[in-house]
Amino acid sequence: MRNFVSERARVIPPSGIRKFFDLALTMEDVISLGVGEPDFSTPWNLCEASIYSIEQGGTSYTPNRGIKPLRDSLSRYLKDRYGLTYDPDNEMIITTGVSEGLDIAIRAVVDPGDEVLVAEPCYVSYPPCVTLAGGIPVPVPCIEKDHFHLNPDRLMDRVTGKSKALVINFPNNPSGAVMRREDLSAIADIVCDHDLVLISDEVYSELTYEGSHAAAATVGELRERTITLNGFSKAYAMTGWRIGYLCAPKEMCEAALKIHQYVMLCAPAMGQVAALEGIRRGEEEKDRMVREYRVRRNLFVESLNRIGLPCHIPEGAFYAFPSVKKTGMSDQEFAEGLLKEEHVAVVPGSVFGEGGQDHLRCAYAVSRRDLTEAVKRIEVFIGRHS
Repeated sequence: MRNFVSERARVIPPSGIRKFFDLALTMEDVISLGVGEPDFSTPWNLCEASIYSIEQGGTSYTPNRGIKPLRDSLSRYLKDRYGLTYDPDNEMIITTGVSEGLDIAIRAVVDPGDEVLVAEPCYVSYPPCVTLAGGIPVPVPCIEKDHFHLNPDRLMDRVTGKSKALVINFPNNPSGAVMRREDLSAIADIVCDHDLVLISDEVYSELTYEGSHAAAATVGELRERTITLNGFSKAYAMTGWRIGYLCAPKEMCEAALKIHQYVMLCAPAMGQVAALEGIRRGEEEKDRMVREYRVRRNLFVESLNRIGLPCHIPEGAFYAFPSVKKTGMSDQEFAEGLLKEEHVAVVPGSVFGEGGQDHLRCAYAVSRRDLTEAVKRIEVFIGRHS
């Protein structure tokens, strides 16, 4: 019998995050620090706006780019908050989550055989999306010694004549690292000098705890060669609504729009209405959630360091990224053992790429009580195996 599965689909690995999440679902009394999802509900006024729109019959297709009021509001918001200037009619697409935005961004610029530099550790979908587009993912390790920043020398080591694009994500999933404007300047020089496209996933931009987020497209000469991705899932607790957005210069945006038209048509209408309400009247609730994440971060990271898992202070997102080197176990062994013995689910850092080895991704988007209990169980586990 013929093999009906494509080579590209055959070679990409299943999600290393979902492996642990699915296993945890089969067990009782599990504290899950594994999935990057807020434990807050979507603010009620956002839900109410969506419900009202459904009651008024707002369940049809929207324009491919997304509803104009949302694009117009986003354009003003991005300029006021980050200094980003995008024409809502020609340089913006509302996408079905940032995941779709990433996929169409890569497919819009990558031809078969192109090399795409990927700053790792990174979200697990980046290299597979490159592979599915016919490109060749080239990892650029961001290591603990550099505070998980993208080091320009390490980037230069991986640039070749086949390099087409660079994919970055700051604030970073899984490390929580943040790149300041001065950090991005050296990267901008390399991107421009080697004529690369920059794809910048900034979905955690609202979750920056020290200082302000530097949007990559505002650094140096990057604006005309950067695709900016962002969305509402994390900051507004809207993961299931699947609303993101892609912003880029007109030529790249038009290319991404053609792919979006064929594979998705438009983002969910009711989700776009909720997102619009979030921009207009969601700031207070968003800020309240961010303040709570900061408290949880401080509590959890201090506790991890106290029990012997060295952990840097994550400046963004909602992940702690402790090292397990001192335990003598690999990150995979530690995560599997912790789940089986103490019913705490975390994700091995190695599933996020070369820079994540010997670390664990622990999402602190859970209650303080669960974080405290998780630390107790982790301490018991370490004691048993020390």
